[in-house]
Amino acid sequence: MAPTPYVHPAVDSTAVFKSDLFKGKVLFCTGGGSGICKAMTEAVMRHGASATIVGRNVDRLTQSAQELSKATGQECLAVQADVRHFNQLRDAVARAIERFGTIDFVICGAAGNFLAPINGLSVNGFKTVIEIDTIGTYNTIKATLQHIRASKGSYIHVSATLHYRGTPYQVHVSAAKAAVDATSAVLAVEEGPHGIRSNVIAPGPIGGTEGMDRLSPKGDAQQVVYPRLPAGRLGDVKDIANMTVFLFSDAANFVTGQVIAVDGGHEHLRGPSLPYPESVLDPNAVKHMIKPRL
Repeated sequence: MAPTPYVHPAVDSTAVFKSDLFKGKVLFCTGGGSGICKAMTEAVMRHGASATIVGRNVDRLTQSAQELSKATGQECLAVQADVRHFNQLRDAVARAIERFGTIDFVICGAAGNFLAPINGLSVNGFKTVIEIDTIGTYNTIKATLQHIRASKGSYIHVSATLHYRGTPYQVHVSAAKAAVDATSAVLAVEEGPHGIRSNVIAPGPIGGTEGMDRLSPKGDAQQVVYPRLPAGRLGDVKDIANMTVFLFSDAANFVTGQVIAVDGGHEHLRGPSLPYPESVLDPNAVKHMIKPRL
């Protein structure tokens, strides 16, 4: 019998970082109403920060804000806004400033994705993902920049590893996230002299998230394929949250302009998640493996 690989467990940030690390700080997070970004927000709040979360679904956003406040003992403000529209983001930032007086940290996390080959992807579908991920990131930067300059704060952009190589059925998000990575690098260079840092977190396969569920093939693929990565397990939202806490902390004040993959080594062993070349030669042959759009 082959030896069993060692697996490091996911840990809470509070087991590593001081509980009052971000006391008096304020976070502004797009996409913070669910999934990875909600976990990132919760981690920052657990260390003393207040937060504003922004999204389109006001009911889910309001519920998430209540859950985050209850879990952390810190205040969380829910503000409805669509990141594709700058005026809405500008108003959301104004609400945050009115309530908290400052913004120290920004997470650009709003995103959209679904599986589709280029031949089956509509122009509008491609455009929508670019608008949410890339233009939404730029709009968030533009709306918050003067406040982050004032606080000498920091940005984290949530990206992906899909564009590091050609990933079938992911041209829209690959293009969008490549642009996000490039935008963060320019932001780091231009705004570094003003005291601002900008970095990217690129999550790998994170279990228990809507995105992982929708973008992985139906069936047992998640259980069969992903535990074979070097870390020996699927990622946990805590893994992304811990990197968030580190990058916003003073321990990372010499880290800027970086793209950091938090993927358990997945990228080194990654193959296509759908059968190749069957999935590109005959998309109908794999339609039963694809979940509804996000």
